[in-house]
Amino acid sequence: MTESKRRKKPLVADKRYPSKGRKPASAKRSAKPAGKKSTARKTATRKTARKTKRKGSGGKGGGIFRRLFRWMLRLFWGLTWRVGAIAALLLALAVGVVYSTLPDVDELFDGRARGSVTLLDRDGNVFAWRGDQFGGVITADTVSPHLKNAVIATEDKRFYRHLGVSPRGIASAVRINLSEGRGPLSGHGGSTITQQTAKLLCLGVPYTPEDWESEAAYEADCRRGSLWRKAKEAIYAMAMEVKYSKDEILTIYLNRAFLGAGARGFEAASQRYFGKSAAEVSPAEAAMLAGLLVAPTRYAPTNSLKRSQDRARLVVGLMEAQGYLTSAQASEARSRPAELSEAAAARAGGYFADWVMASGPEFFTRNTTEDVVIRTTLDQRLQQSAEEALQFIFQEKVRDGSEAQAAIVVMSADGAVRAMVGGRKTRVSGAFNRATQALRQTGSSFKPFVYATALELGYSPLDTVVDEPYCVNIPGSGQWCPKNYTNKFYGRVTLADALKNSLNIPAVKVAEISGLENVRTVASEFGIASDLAQGPALALGASESTLIEMTGAYAGILNGGSAVEPYGLTELKLLGDESPVMVTTTGIGERVINDKAAKQLTWMMERVVSEGTGQRAKLPGWQVAGKTGTTQAARDAWFIGFTADYVAGVWMGYDDNTPLSGVTGGGLPAEIWKETMLRVTEGMTPTPLPMMEPDAPVRTAQPQQPRRKKQGGFAQDINNLLNSIFGGN
Repeated sequence: MTESKRRKKPLVADKRYPSKGRKPASAKRSAKPAGKKSTARKTATRKTARKTKRKGSGGKGGGIFRRLFRWMLRLFWGLTWRVGAIAALLLALAVGVVYSTLPDVDELFDGRARGSVTLLDRDGNVFAWRGDQFGGVITADTVSPHLKNAVIATEDKRFYRHLGVSPRGIASAVRINLSEGRGPLSGHGGSTITQQTAKLLCLGVPYTPEDWESEAAYEADCRRGSLWRKAKEAIYAMAMEVKYSKDEILTIYLNRAFLGAGARGFEAASQRYFGKSAAEVSPAEAAMLAGLLVAPTRYAPTNSLKRSQDRARLVVGLMEAQGYLTSAQASEARSRPAELSEAAAARAGGYFADWVMASGPEFFTRNTTEDVVIRTTLDQRLQQSAEEALQFIFQEKVRDGSEAQAAIVVMSADGAVRAMVGGRKTRVSGAFNRATQALRQTGSSFKPFVYATALELGYSPLDTVVDEPYCVNIPGSGQWCPKNYTNKFYGRVTLADALKNSLNIPAVKVAEISGLENVRTVASEFGIASDLAQGPALALGASESTLIEMTGAYAGILNGGSAVEPYGLTELKLLGDESPVMVTTTGIGERVINDKAAKQLTWMMERVVSEGTGQRAKLPGWQVAGKTGTTQAARDAWFIGFTADYVAGVWMGYDDNTPLSGVTGGGLPAEIWKETMLRVTEGMTPTPLPMMEPDAPVRTAQPQQPRRKKQGGFAQDINNLLNSIFGGN
């Protein structure tokens, strides 16, 4: 070992006075195990240095603000979670209270306060509905998957993931409303299906007639969208989410949603628009139904099929985007959009349906609380015939812009109404029905009842009457002198010729000799229930009547002389019942004139069409009987006629009694009648009229004439027959 490597012993002086820059041995010994304590001292030293530095840079004020900020933050957080906890507790309490009031789910499917009426034609096919229709309960499991998917895609794509309220949906709706310049709650509501169902349930408030002006007012209140209402709606929706399953909520929604045209629920809407169950609808039909939810009346396919189809295309796009339809299915739905069923597309018999509803028993029609099915006398082929005929004449033979109106009634000889048109707008509901509601002067269309009275009294169609200047003194009115339409006189004419040419003076004379009271009795017993004129002008149709009354009275002539009560209801049942509540088989009543008189009158009326004023109503190959009618100043024009199978009546005029220009009963009304009956008789085999040609009359100088009793029959003689009025052989 070298000297340099040998360790020197420290001197005593070295221990006492350590050299500069050299640490004592003890210090060296203590520095060797620096370890954790040394590191901790260094860390503490650095922290102290940083604090000192921060104090030096920020000063005393910065620390105060920091402490104030921390205190405010702690205060805000403390208040927030406490207020939040209290709000959550109150919300849970409110939800619990609502939850306790919710009924069983099966009590919430049908929310109508009243029932519905389904109208069937004579063949049993649906042609009209009245009232809110409820097609029956469907469920989320039994409905078509396409319809279920369409509703969710359109109304609430996160339906199966939220708890009744969707904050994201509400925020999105508010943003859209504000961007479109509306209030935050106006327009898009951001409501979930659960919230919409809560609204449909009116938040559990039932409809009570005594508390509301009307059901419409009740529903309007349910649809209000105030902030407080929205809050209650959200609570109710969350309570429903607790009480019911998602599919049960969807089931309630599917059964209660209003879908236009009186349809409540998707089953009723599917039946009404497509004639099939909601379980059977295609993707295109499902899209159309779901598209109605946003605006049922606007998008109802019965109001605008094109608008409804356009809306359905948007729904198809949503279904495709959300994976409910493949590209091929979506393309098929767009290329072949849904179409209406025949009944929904035609909407035939609007006036007829209104009449049946108005004339049927009130507690089973206008105010029914049950679902009622009514079978009627309507023949949809004949209804279409009448509508097409009216449209054809007004398009081809009436000047553009004319406000003239017309009405048509077609019925069988027993009074069964087969078709009814109450005005030029045929596809309506609740409109003024000129066939049943308009009281108009009948004019010469009343004359057959004058001659019916004479024939019943024993006169022959070949008996004669003198057509000459004639005046009658009317008490309180003075002298009245009727004139013929042509202002000519034709001398001695037969009763048949007088009716054929619609001569006025012979009609007045025949009415006076037969007895005005007798004429009134015959007319009223034939079904003309309106007030009949008291004076001799009765013979010229000065009285008012409705088209349906007049047509029914002519049906009495066709059926052999028995009274007729026009009817449209044949059977009424409650939905689901097998036995009918009421049945009507015929409208024929008591006999008014004898069969011979009826057949001879039919013979006279056939000559009106074949030779007289009604020739424009001729039907090739058919025997037709009828009578024209034109009132004073041509304010009303009539033609009523019949074949062996049907009687049809036509009226034409203005609603405000403005005179018609150049129109008589033998003109446009006869042509409307002909166009109607050409279509009605198409494909039918001509049948001869039940008429009897009269024998040559055999008369005595003073024939005895029985006077008509008010209740039928004749009890008194009419003496002093004027030979100047009725000639002999």
